[in-house]
Amino acid sequence: MPSDNTALELLNSVFGYGSFRGEQAAIVEHIANAGDALVLMPTGGGKSLCYQLPALMRSGCGIVVSPLIALMQDQVDALLQAGVKAAFLNSSQDFDAVRDTERRLMSGDLDLLYVAPERLLTERFLGQLDQLYAGRRIALFAIDEAHCVSQWGHDFRPEYIQLSALHQRYPQVPRIALTATADAPTRREIIARLGLDEARVFLSSFDRPNIRYSVVERDNPRKQLQGFLADHRGAAGIVYCLSRKKVDETAVWLREHGFNALPYHAGLDAETRRAHQQRFVRDEGIVMVATIAFGMGIDKPDVRFVAHLDLPKSLEAYYQETGRAGRDGEPAEAWMTYGLNDVMIHRQRIDESAAGDEQKRIERQKLDAMLAYCEAAGCRRSVLLQYFGEAGGACGNCDTCADPPEMWDGTVAAQKLLSAAMRTGQRFGVVHLIDVLRGKRNEKIAQFNHDALPTFGVGADMDDAAWRAVARQLLVNGVIQADGERYGAIVLAEAARPVLKGETTLMLRRRLRPKSSRNSASPTRNPFSAALGDLATADVPLFEALRHWRAALAKEQGVPAYVILHDKTLREIAGRRPATTAELRNIPGMGEAKVNRYGAVLLDVVRKTLNAAAAGP
Repeated sequence: MPSDNTALELLNSVFGYGSFRGEQAAIVEHIANAGDALVLMPTGGGKSLCYQLPALMRSGCGIVVSPLIALMQDQVDALLQAGVKAAFLNSSQDFDAVRDTERRLMSGDLDLLYVAPERLLTERFLGQLDQLYAGRRIALFAIDEAHCVSQWGHDFRPEYIQLSALHQRYPQVPRIALTATADAPTRREIIARLGLDEARVFLSSFDRPNIRYSVVERDNPRKQLQGFLADHRGAAGIVYCLSRKKVDETAVWLREHGFNALPYHAGLDAETRRAHQQRFVRDEGIVMVATIAFGMGIDKPDVRFVAHLDLPKSLEAYYQETGRAGRDGEPAEAWMTYGLNDVMIHRQRIDESAAGDEQKRIERQKLDAMLAYCEAAGCRRSVLLQYFGEAGGACGNCDTCADPPEMWDGTVAAQKLLSAAMRTGQRFGVVHLIDVLRGKRNEKIAQFNHDALPTFGVGADMDDAAWRAVARQLLVNGVIQADGERYGAIVLAEAARPVLKGETTLMLRRRLRPKSSRNSASPTRNPFSAALGDLATADVPLFEALRHWRAALAKEQGVPAYVILHDKTLREIAGRRPATTAELRNIPGMGEAKVNRYGAVLLDVVRKTLNAAAAGP
């Protein structure tokens, strides 16, 4: 690939785009001129181009450190389609494939090489890099998913810490570290651990305006999930669960209810995980039920939803996981069920962990931010953006904007619950306290004579769910705590004193009655509607014909359909109806290699489809 082309020329000729987005142009220029950079850009914002283009502009091969095998394969497949000489090195290859890739690297036959951090840090590979460096044949180092370097982050990879050796060993090679999610402390840690003190920081907006955020209070989670998915039948999506057992059970249950669901977690053998991930990426309409072991670096653009059946441990984790939806810019949904048990489990895990006091403090802060998002009375997107240091007003595309929650003075209710906890000796969990407040006579109540307490039955005017909402908000606000050593016994925190004395007022969210998903303002009811975008009705048959051609070709080549051409490009072809190669070149996403490779057959599909439509039935 020639290295003397300008960035814009390469963007157009290789990738088929006529202009940059956001700060892409500034980042590419900075790296091409040998500067170091830390790039924070949301998923789907075009991070890959920020190192792919400079690698093509500079002499030598760009070395991309990537943590996931599947991501490497997809990235390389896409680059090969665009005519870029790319390859990868990882544990999935046999001896001959590794040797062939190494030979191409050393002979100068590669523009980009993706490599796992474990392999990069071997003496053999470092020795090869030494030779390339001596001949000035390393274009750049790109460290993807750079948040993996943070020990207190949500996706720590210990081998990432050793990547600081790249700067010490190859000081003249520019480095670009990239991530879609990192709060200010994590950014500082990335800079410190990778030796990027002199690097320029490019901070893009964290907003993903096409994603609709919703949180529902957990009632009957499977029924709630089924209601949510009713508007997404046939669409690709991810359902996250906390445990492997829950993943397996949920996947089976979804299949029984007609969804094409697959499980994914670290307890499955490597071949099963690989096969399931490949089906998710390459087939349409797969629902992946997974633990957080799945998803980082997944480059599938048409994921229409991400659902959480359990609370993530931080907003960084939540942002990263929900960011796997709607990478194509089309409408997508991030949906989560959330309940009192989530709060207690996460806090108990932090308290019982072997981490030091400082790490526990940071993890509690991250959890508190996650809980504040769930209990937000205002715009959820604003809460999310503010966490990452970005201002934001009401978005109009989240549940609290669409249906603002009612607030009520919960001081008296809080006093009743606090009194029940005190009078029972701060030895019992929320379920028992609610039984006391609602005046339920059962064996446990009788055993401890709690039906004789003054607080017995004083909360009969509220149902169990309403009391759970009160308890959850008191936990979130630090008024009460759950003692992990005593099976979740509710104890009063210091903040309970002014509440009991009536010195402060507690405004709480009114519990919202669950609504039918079919009556909600869901943007993606028809899985095909997102693919259609704003395409005119008359152009839909051509678009469908193009998708059919692409699906057959993708199956023949053994690659995901989007690697060949994105839906956006097919929509442009369907809308513009090009008749010549010159007209096809003006379609976004049609670089020279793709025009040369697919131009004739694409024009043939357009011509035959239009002729058939003109001929009529």
